[in-house]
Amino acid sequence: MPEHPLHVIFDNPVIPPNTGNAIRMCAGTGAHLHLVEPLGFELTEKHLRRAGLDYHDLADVTVHPTFDEAMKAVPGRVFAFTTTATTRFTDIAFEPGDALLFGTEPTGLPQEHIGHARITSELRIPMLEGRRSMNLSNAAAVATYEAWRQLGFIGGA
Repeated sequence: MPEHPLHVIFDNPVIPPNTGNAIRMCAGTGAHLHLVEPLGFELTEKHLRRAGLDYHDLADVTVHPTFDEAMKAVPGRVFAFTTTATTRFTDIAFEPGDALLFGTEPTGLPQEHIGHARITSELRIPMLEGRRSMNLSNAAAVATYEAWRQLGFIGGA
C-alpha cells in the first residue's frame, strides 16, 4: 500500500485560495498535494494560509520545479482532468497511489502535459451544457473524494 492513498497535482496554480482549499482537503483525505512551478503566489501568501486554516502542518505538500519532476514523484497512474475529455471520472476504478492532475485556473492543462507519457487517461467532471469549467479546488475535491470513496476511505474515520 502506498504511503498516500492518492496524489493531487496542481500544474501552475495561480489563485492562492484554491491551493489553500486543496491543502485543507488533502489534510483531510491523506492525499499528497504536488504543486508544479511556476506558482502564481508564495506559499506564505495570506489568502492561501487563510483558506487552508490550520491544516498546513497536517498536509503533505511538495513543490516541483518542473512538470517532469512532478511526474517522476508520483508512483501510480496519472489521470488528467480536462474539459474536453470524453470519459467521466466516475467511470474509472481508482487504485491506491493514483494521481489526479489539474491545470492552471485560467487555461487548464497545456496540450504537451496532457500528452505526457505518464498520463493514463483524460477524465472530465460532468456539468450542464454551456458551462466552461469548475473552480479548481472544487473540481479537485469532487474527484479526490470520489477516488477516496472507491478506496474505502482509507485511513478515514
